[in-house]
Amino acid sequence: MTETQQSRTDEDASKDAFFARIAEISEDMIAAHGKDFAMGTLVLAARWVASDKISEPPARH
Repeated sequence: MTETQQSRTDEDASKDAFFARIAEISEDMIAAHGKDFAMGTLVLAARWVASDKISEPPARH
């Protein structure tokens, strides 16, 4: 196996681990608050990432 193939395999494993964590969190949200809450939360998170707000410091309240 080449170094590039090994790196890709490590990246795939890392991505799979994140998907597993997201699935677990999603299941917990559904159990606690229902599907609409879980979907809305994930959509808002995706919009937050897409708008580059993830790199900004947290807003002060």
